[in-house]
Amino acid sequence: MRIGLYGGSFDPPHAGHRHVAETALRRLDLDRVWWIVTPGNPLKERHPASLPERLAAMRAMVRHPAMEITDIDSAIGSRYTIDTIRYLVRRCPGVRFVWVMGADSLAGFHRWRDWRAIARLVPIAVVDRPGYTLGALHSRMARTFAAKRRPGGAAARVFASSRAPAWVFLIGRRSNLSSTALRDKSSKVGSMR
Repeated sequence: MRIGLYGGSFDPPHAGHRHVAETALRRLDLDRVWWIVTPGNPLKERHPASLPERLAAMRAMVRHPAMEITDIDSAIGSRYTIDTIRYLVRRCPGVRFVWVMGADSLAGFHRWRDWRAIARLVPIAVVDRPGYTLGALHSRMARTFAAKRRPGGAAARVFASSRAPAWVFLIGRRSNLSSTALRDKSSKVGSMR
């Protein structure tokens, strides 16, 4: 079984998030994608909407038989991605996990707790996002693991079987949507009322 793990606060979730998950599912020939809706993001000062609200919004948006919305971080008391991945790898020894992220996340990946350990634990699939291509490809993680980058074309179909550290940068159709922009737009509309 090949499962993509796609974590984030998803505040609010939008079609750009769905695009990243669908791209990884299709291009990497994954069996499933587990969306990991986090209680919060230690790197962001702003607190997200409540976890139940975001989970409900995710379930309303993501209606795909191969995708599952989870609150595993909250369920196991994990605050950091590395802890969640270690937990899942221990609990599911026969599963080939791939961490899925947008290029915007890769640009700041070096700020995540134990980011090198994450890269050594599971292969990482990065889906291109408008405005982040160069930042992602020149990020600290991309430079540190440059020799571990795999081709993103047809060879990506076997990427989930790669031994970590390994990463792939998936280029194709991109989505301009961003949670920050949607929150900003929503707050402007609310202040005009």
